[in-house]
Amino acid sequence: MSQEPYKNDKRRTLPKFNRNTGDNENNSPRKGPRFSFYWVYAIIFAVLIGLQLFGSFNPNAAQITQNDFEAMIRRGEVQDYTIISNRNLVKVLLKKETLSDSARNAIGKNGMTSEGLIATFRIASVESFKDDMRDFYKSNPQIQKVTEKAEAESNWFTPILQTILPFLLLIGIWILLMRKMSGGAAGGGGPGGIFNIGKSKATLFDKGTRVNITFADVAGLDEAKVEVMEIVDFLRNPKKYTSLGGKIPKGALLVGPPGTGKTLLAKAMAGEAQVPFFSLSGSDFVEMFVGVGASRVRDLFKQAREKAPCVIFIDEIDAIGRARGKNMMMSNDERESTLNQLLVEMDGFGTDTGIIVLAATNRPDVLDTALLRPGRFDRQISIDKPDVKGREAIFKVHLKPIKVSEKVDIHRLAEQTPGFAGADIANVCNEAALIAARKGKQAVDMSDFQDAVDRVIGGLEKKNKIISPEEKKIIAYHEAGHAICGWFLEHAYPLLKVTIVPRGTAALGYAQYTPKEQYLYNTDQLQDQICMTLGGRASEEIFFGKISTGAQNDLQQITRIATAMVTVYGMSSKVGNISYYDPQADNSFQKPYSEETARIIDEEVRRMIDESYDRTLGLLREKKQEVEKLAEALLEKEVLFQSDVETLIGPRPYEEKKPLDNGLEAHPDGGISEGVPPYDPNVTNHPNHPASA
Repeated sequence: MSQEPYKNDKRRTLPKFNRNTGDNENNSPRKGPRFSFYWVYAIIFAVLIGLQLFGSFNPNAAQITQNDFEAMIRRGEVQDYTIISNRNLVKVLLKKETLSDSARNAIGKNGMTSEGLIATFRIASVESFKDDMRDFYKSNPQIQKVTEKAEAESNWFTPILQTILPFLLLIGIWILLMRKMSGGAAGGGGPGGIFNIGKSKATLFDKGTRVNITFADVAGLDEAKVEVMEIVDFLRNPKKYTSLGGKIPKGALLVGPPGTGKTLLAKAMAGEAQVPFFSLSGSDFVEMFVGVGASRVRDLFKQAREKAPCVIFIDEIDAIGRARGKNMMMSNDERESTLNQLLVEMDGFGTDTGIIVLAATNRPDVLDTALLRPGRFDRQISIDKPDVKGREAIFKVHLKPIKVSEKVDIHRLAEQTPGFAGADIANVCNEAALIAARKGKQAVDMSDFQDAVDRVIGGLEKKNKIISPEEKKIIAYHEAGHAICGWFLEHAYPLLKVTIVPRGTAALGYAQYTPKEQYLYNTDQLQDQICMTLGGRASEEIFFGKISTGAQNDLQQITRIATAMVTVYGMSSKVGNISYYDPQADNSFQKPYSEETARIIDEEVRRMIDESYDRTLGLLREKKQEVEKLAEALLEKEVLFQSDVETLIGPRPYEEKKPLDNGLEAHPDGGISEGVPPYDPNVTNHPNHPASA
């Protein structure tokens, strides 16, 4: 989930439509098509083409054929005819007094002109027409020859149009392309035209611009909010700090996982600072032309100096701030030149004060070290996922516009959502409101929030998914194996709910646990987690004598945990206290150990998993009756809660002290079920990550 937890402002409502007329109730006039000068150009061009094609035609001339023309000569109705050589056209002047009735009817009123009766017809070529006329007079010697004239209509427009039109088309295409590349009408239609491509695309929030988000709308980020509020106080009361010899910081970098509220915090700063605030993203600097990014950086800081003191906010700065020198093509990298210009503007030879640069990223490990040094980004503000108190405060913010039942316990909701970021909590609140509306309720109650948590974690419930009885039985015993291991292992997460109702795209069933939010994991805890994750496969082997593909995700998780225990946390006696994890060498193609060490690592990972699997088999064989009870109850009810499990197999043998911050955790990304939260050694700030001391 990568959305920022934005403030729940007033919901936008769609315009109401009258069912009878289909018009808007406020009878607002519909906007017509936007006028553009391109329409004028098109009309002029069409008129010119029309004049070229039809301008020389006589609109009153009647159209006849060459056979009609020869018949008129036989009857003596033709006075003379004119061959217009440059148009392959013959214009015939007819005699009014000798014109027959049939000819008059054929010509009609179209042929009446001031010169007399005129008719025209097309010919293939002048030479072929003259040959036809000679043959006609030879075959009809009794007919008197009609006077023949020849002329060429003056047509000065055609050669000029043929010469200029290609250039006009090329110029028009070039202007259109430059307008598109410079940002449409905003980039190419204003002063400077196509030359605005190097201008900054930052959005300015000045004192007259109202930003509706304040620090009161930011919850769960108390420490980060204090840091940012101090920067705002710097801008409001600089003498308070400069009188003691302090200097205003040049920049602050907001660092944290997606959805934790980095952009929201910047919006609140824009609403509270009461100074000009420039906002743009890192990708706004990047362009296909070399030098455009650096030009936009210069223009941005030029505008900022004119508005100083002010704040510049660059969202997703890793788009231009990646470490230099890693371009394999060894060419002039546009991104690197943009970064160089940004470094100079932030702290170079001619740097001015009064400009604070605020940036946000979720990839601080890829940023250039020169960008992170003091003097450019003096402060790195870490924004982690909120704890139970922070989640409770975030729930209060997002539940304000929702009609909530009085029985809803916000603290319990916060306890049931460990590891959730602000965007996840906003999604849960919205899903709960939608579920309650779907059921026709007047208020959102606790069951709706439980369903929303299931929906966010596990995906959409698919009750209509067709599953054969044999497969359903396998799924039930698989989930029962997970549940029994989590119930009787001391360091495993206590069970909260287990279900065999399919959810999402691949999960045929899953279990929910109540883990503690802890930052240090010992060897026993990790081994118990591996055993609990293997409980589904072990149960299948015990009760069916064969295994299925339902443990795919379980195997992925235990492989990650065991590999990290050996290669990252030094929990193997053979490998020793060595960590081969280097976050700076993620893109390296070389392993930091030899082939012999790789073989030892593989052996240790296999040994850990095999020992845990044998331990799981022994536990489930010992608790075989409990597994059968749980599986039969699942086949009957499909969903079992913690109280149901206690009724079936008794209370959990280990007296668990209720942790200060426990909650709900399930990750059915694939297979039948998952026993532990996802494990990623690259994410050390995840609440379920066994961080090293």
